[in-house]
Amino acid sequence: MTKSDAEKRIKKLREEIDRYRYQYHVLDRLEISEAALDALKHELYTLEQQYPDLITPDSPTQRVAGKVMKGFRKVEHQERMLSIEDVFSFEEAQEWFERIQKLRPHDALELYADLKMDGLALSIVYEDGEMRVAATRGNGRIGEDVTQNIRTIEAIPIALRRPTESEISAFLKKYHGQLDVEKCKRTLLDHRGRIEIRGEIYMTKKQLDRLNAVLRKKGEPELANPRNAAAGSIRQLDPNIAAQRGLSFMCYGLLGDLGIHSTEARYAAAVLLGVPVNAHGHLCRTMNDVKVLFEEIGKKRDKLPYWIDGIVVSVNDRRSFDALGIVGKTPRGMIAWKFPAEQGTTIVRSIDVSVGRTGALTPVATMDPVHLAGTVVTHATLHNQDEIDRLGLKIGDTVIVEKAGDVIPKIIKVLPKLRTGKEKVFHMPVKCPICGSPVERREGEVATFCTNKNCYAQELATIRHFASKAGLDIKGLGEKIIEQLVQQGLVREIADLFTLKAEDLAGLERFADVSSNKLVDEIQAHTHPPLARFINGLGIRHVGEETAADLASHFRMFEALRNADRDAYAKIEGIGEVVGDSLVAYFSDKREHERLDHLLKYVHPSSAAKRASGDLDGTSWVFTGTLDSMSREEAKELVRSKGADVSESVSKKTSFVVVGENPGSKADKAKKLGVTILSEGEFLQKLKH
Repeated sequence: MTKSDAEKRIKKLREEIDRYRYQYHVLDRLEISEAALDALKHELYTLEQQYPDLITPDSPTQRVAGKVMKGFRKVEHQERMLSIEDVFSFEEAQEWFERIQKLRPHDALELYADLKMDGLALSIVYEDGEMRVAATRGNGRIGEDVTQNIRTIEAIPIALRRPTESEISAFLKKYHGQLDVEKCKRTLLDHRGRIEIRGEIYMTKKQLDRLNAVLRKKGEPELANPRNAAAGSIRQLDPNIAAQRGLSFMCYGLLGDLGIHSTEARYAAAVLLGVPVNAHGHLCRTMNDVKVLFEEIGKKRDKLPYWIDGIVVSVNDRRSFDALGIVGKTPRGMIAWKFPAEQGTTIVRSIDVSVGRTGALTPVATMDPVHLAGTVVTHATLHNQDEIDRLGLKIGDTVIVEKAGDVIPKIIKVLPKLRTGKEKVFHMPVKCPICGSPVERREGEVATFCTNKNCYAQELATIRHFASKAGLDIKGLGEKIIEQLVQQGLVREIADLFTLKAEDLAGLERFADVSSNKLVDEIQAHTHPPLARFINGLGIRHVGEETAADLASHFRMFEALRNADRDAYAKIEGIGEVVGDSLVAYFSDKREHERLDHLLKYVHPSSAAKRASGDLDGTSWVFTGTLDSMSREEAKELVRSKGADVSESVSKKTSFVVVGENPGSKADKAKKLGVTILSEGEFLQKLKH
C-alpha cells in the first residue's frame, strides 16, 4: 500500500471508528460486533505505525495512556462548578418550586429532570472541537488537570462529532424558539471557539465486580463502591491504570456561547456533538411530572447498571435559570431530590439475644431511630460474637448502619473516636436468655447454641418457620398468632396446629367466629403439601429451599428420605458431608422421631414427580445475581423442567453458573474452578438451542 493509499484508508478508518464509538456510547447500539470494531482499531494502529507522520492528536489510537505524571497541575474553572441543594421529599421539592415561582412570577417555569449519577464531577474544555483540558471539580473554582487519564475513556470524544446537515436541521426545527438559530448552527457545524462539557465519570456495577475480582486474586484491597472506584481511577498518576479501569461518562451540562437557551436542547446538542447523556432524563411540565419520574426511577434503581442517588431537577429555560441567581454555592434554579439514605449514623443503646429454631443465639443491637431507605431502623442483627469482635463494637458506640432495599439493616463500622469512655463490652451469655439452660459453642462453628431442645424460643421459631412462606405458606398464621397459641398451651409442636378447632381460638385476641373458621380452614387446606415444601418447613439444620428440592427430587417419597442412610445422602449432587450429618442426626433423634410420627398423622406430603428428562439431563446449574427477564426461582424451575439439577453451591461437578446483576462470591468460585459462566443472554440463548 502506498502512502497515499494509506492516508485515504486511515481517514476512512478514523471516520468509521468514530461513528461506531458514537453508536455504542451515545446511542447505546452498535451495528457491528465489538470484536469487529477492535479489528478496525488494530488496522488503524498498524497503518499509523507504518506511517507515524500521519498520526493526528484526534486519532482514536491516541487514547493510549501517556507517561506517569509527577502530580496534577491546578486548573481554574472559567465558570464555577457549583453544588446543588438537596431535598428528601416531594413536600421539600414543592416548597423549592413555589419559592422560585414567587421570584419569577411571569415565567413559565418548565423543568428538566435528569438522573443524579453517583460518580466524579468533571469539566472538559474543547477549543475549535479539540479536547484541550479535563479537570476535576476541586473546590469549585480550582480543580486538577486529569486530561491524560480522561483521554483513555472511550465514552468521551477526543474531538467533537460533526453532525450531518439533516441532523442539524431537525434539531433547529424541534427546538425552535429555544435557540439563537444562526449562532447555534455555527456551533454545531464548525465547533468554533470554546465549548465546555460537564458531566459525571462513573463505573458500572459489573465493571466494579470485575475489577474487584482481579484485585482479590492479587491479594489487594477491594474498592468499596463504584463512586470511590471512579474517583480513585481518575486520580491515578499513571494513566495506564486509569485506562484499565473501564470508566464511563454522562454529560449533564453544555457551557459556552452556543445560542442554546434550554436545558433540554443542550442535552440534545450534546448528543449531536458525540457526548453521551442519560436516556432517562426528560422535560417535566409540572412538579407532579417530576414526582412520577422520581417514583419510576426509584423502582428501577437497583436494576440500573450504575449507581444513582436521586434526580436533579432544574429550570429548563436557561434565561430564567440564570436570572434566579446563586445562593452561596448553590444555584436557585436547581435541586437534587435524593433517595432516602441507605447509610446513617446512630448509637447502640443495648444488645439483646434472640433464640432461633435451631437453638442458635443471635445478638441484636437496639439503636436510636435512624431513617434508612425509606424506613425507620431501630434494630440490626450482629450475627455472632465473632462479628461483634470484628467490628470492635461496644454498647454505647456510635456506628454506621446500612440498609439497601429490603436487606436487613447491618452495622458496618464503629466510630471509636466518638467514644465517651462509658461504653461497655458485650459478651454472649453463658445461659439461654429464654429457658436458662447452658449454652455451647460447637467446634468449628461461629454460633452459640442453647443446649435445651425443649426451649420455648426454639419451639416458637420452629412452628413459625413451618407455617412461613418458605415452609407450607399458611396464610394468616403469623408470628403474633403463633405466640398466642403457644402461650395458651393450644400448640406445643407443629402437629398441634392441625388439631385446632374454631372454638379453640375463641377468646384469643383479635379472633371472632369468622376469623377463627377462616384460619382453621386455611390450616386444613395444607394437609397435602408438596414434598419439597414439607422438607424445608421441618427446619432441619443446613437444609434450605434448594437442598429440600434436591432431596424431594431424589427420594420422591418422604419415608424414603427418612429411612435413608449417610451413604444415600452422599450420592446426591450438592449434598455435602455437613448436610448429610445433619440429616442423619435429625432423623435418628428420638424426640424428632416421635414428633414426625405425630405430624404425619395429619399431614401427608405429596410424592414428588419423577425428575423431568430433557435436553439438560446430566447438567448441574447454579444461579447468582438478579436476572432481568425472570426471577431466579423461575429460572431454576425452567432448567429443572429440562432435566437439570440445581444447586446452591458451586463445585467441580457444576456444569454452568448463570450470572445476573450484582452476583455474589459464587461467580468468583466458578472462575477459580474453571466452571462455564453464562450471562443472562447466553443462558436464554442456550435454552433456545
